[in-house]
Amino acid sequence: MRKTSFTCHGTSLSGIIGIAALIIISIIFTSAGAAEKQISAVINAGKTGEPISNKIYGQFLEHIGGIVTSNLWAEMLNDRKFYNVIQPQQTGGSRRGMGARGGMGGGRFGGGASWTIIGPNDCVTMDKVNPYVGDHTPLVMLNGAEKRGISQAGLSVTKGKSYTGRVVLAGDSRAKVTVSLAWGEEAGNRQNTAIRRIGPNYYTIQLKFTARADSTNARLEITGTGTGSFHIGAVSLMPADNIYGFKPEPVETLKSLRSGVYRFPGGNFVSAHEWRYAIGNPDKRPPVWDPVWSSIQQNDVGTDEFLTLCRLLEVEPYITVNAGYGDAWSAAEYVEYCNGDETTPMGSRRAINGHSEPYNVKLWGIGNEMFGIWQNGVMPQKQYWIKHNLFAKAMKKVDPNITILCSGAMPDHMTGSELLKMYTGRVYPEYLGKWDWTGGLLKNCLDNIDMISEHYYAYSNQIFDFNEGDRVRVQNQPQIEWARQCAMYVRAKYEHYQKYLELIPEFKANPRPVSISEWAYTGAQTDSQNAVLAYSWAIQEMFRHPDVFKMATYTFATSLLNADGTGLNASRKMFKFYRDHFSSIPVEVSGDSPQPKQEYHPGEGIYPKVNPGSDTYPLDVVAVFSDDKKTLTIAVSAMSVNIYELPISELLLLYQWSIASRSSLPLDAASRLL
Repeated sequence: MRKTSFTCHGTSLSGIIGIAALIIISIIFTSAGAAEKQISAVINAGKTGEPISNKIYGQFLEHIGGIVTSNLWAEMLNDRKFYNVIQPQQTGGSRRGMGARGGMGGGRFGGGASWTIIGPNDCVTMDKVNPYVGDHTPLVMLNGAEKRGISQAGLSVTKGKSYTGRVVLAGDSRAKVTVSLAWGEEAGNRQNTAIRRIGPNYYTIQLKFTARADSTNARLEITGTGTGSFHIGAVSLMPADNIYGFKPEPVETLKSLRSGVYRFPGGNFVSAHEWRYAIGNPDKRPPVWDPVWSSIQQNDVGTDEFLTLCRLLEVEPYITVNAGYGDAWSAAEYVEYCNGDETTPMGSRRAINGHSEPYNVKLWGIGNEMFGIWQNGVMPQKQYWIKHNLFAKAMKKVDPNITILCSGAMPDHMTGSELLKMYTGRVYPEYLGKWDWTGGLLKNCLDNIDMISEHYYAYSNQIFDFNEGDRVRVQNQPQIEWARQCAMYVRAKYEHYQKYLELIPEFKANPRPVSISEWAYTGAQTDSQNAVLAYSWAIQEMFRHPDVFKMATYTFATSLLNADGTGLNASRKMFKFYRDHFSSIPVEVSGDSPQPKQEYHPGEGIYPKVNPGSDTYPLDVVAVFSDDKKTLTIAVSAMSVNIYELPISELLLLYQWSIASRSSLPLDAASRLL
């Protein structure tokens, strides 16, 4: 029988209701096998901080696996622009792995050629002399009444649902081409679109089908009869209810989070990404090999699509430019494409692509984790200072109003990534020394930095062994230590930030805020009540320092969705919980139960001197005013109350105090909010 309980016992006021009030909350909980304990949290309404930015709830998207092109993009076909050589039918007609639909098509994510040949194996060749897009285009040789062409199976269709698409064809006028959607083997289980005429020049034909049965193994066939030959330049198929190419269900669900900001396109991906390949006519964007994730990149979801998604989600875009294999000139042209008017070269190109008005993107990151040996284009710190400054100056010359984020790595990241050990044998860098990446940028690039981009990933059931200089797995890690890891990194970055203020006079005179541009728990199933605990603690730690942490983009936005892409999964509703109630003015919270001292290498690398959390151990309490200061909202999060026995309903409790009516309203966060 569950013996754990966790309730807010009551509230009382001390002093005059209003800004000067002290609000005392008594919290009583009982954990299994332990005596009842009462904790007092004191909310000092007279002490407030800077407003909490709504960008704290931001999200991150990157072309890894199906994160973008399967979870959000509505394209149903793999390898629709034929990066791969089409294989004979006997190699298998169904889709394998993620294929190009997931941005893949080989390498570590699996997948391969997704089209197969209808007819003799030699009736389809790949024309490298006159390709429509990319390196080659399928050429189908015809032979009278025999059907020849290509097919892709493994498509899922729903009875009564419509599907739209297009095919780009060229060929002999004597060729008779048919495009078919088949949901069964019988002759009546298909719908055909006969192409009346083709010619020597490529021409786009629109397609529309309506499935008359459910199937998870439907197929699209492009076949021809007659004489001569025909080329297939590109083909696309989507459900007709797509919204500008995106799936409506995840768009609607993610919009409900009101996340504030989305970061794109990477991540490691960006260091080999050519943004100009991903604009303009999507059928003419070349499919390319992505060396970062060893996969095919179809370039269907590029800048214009991302900015359309931001408009649909009502969030601000945050674009990272390629500072790996990229150059400052290209980055400046990227800014001009997004923000220049129609009289500029890149603005004119954007207008030709159907977007006459500038996007006015304000947030621009220069590079991603440029300190890491895993990063394409990595270089020594002293060289990167020069590169960052070249990029920033070139980009701001195009638009002086943009916000430039540098690719930082405070000592916690240099330690936790094990880079320092690899480079030097040490595990903790000296502040402003050769291996303090963020410190070096602040010393040498401060005039070209508006915000510091930082990353962290917490690892399940692992600690950092300073003797060995790497992470080691631990058995039966105490729940409190598991839960505190995400918040621990936030606190460590705050402490490193304070040290930079102390050591760099120019930075103290004109400090720059921090964006945690990637963060998550990894190495465990994080869609659980454990994740609610860990992530809530991290977000509440950001609340405590709103002057430092102005933005955060969680890795990844699509991980907040259920497996079928519809609705929010249980633990990620936590983001909505905070977004709906905490984009306001933080209020000081104290208590009578301090967090335990940090005993494991305090102040070194990933470990802060002071453990995160309010003085209400083992609970964490935060409070905020509404913008008009008429409502005080208090969140109580259970940090260590044997949470394996706790339902989610007892992990997060929300209390709201109406200053006007002098009444408090307890809300069950699980039933009403989670």
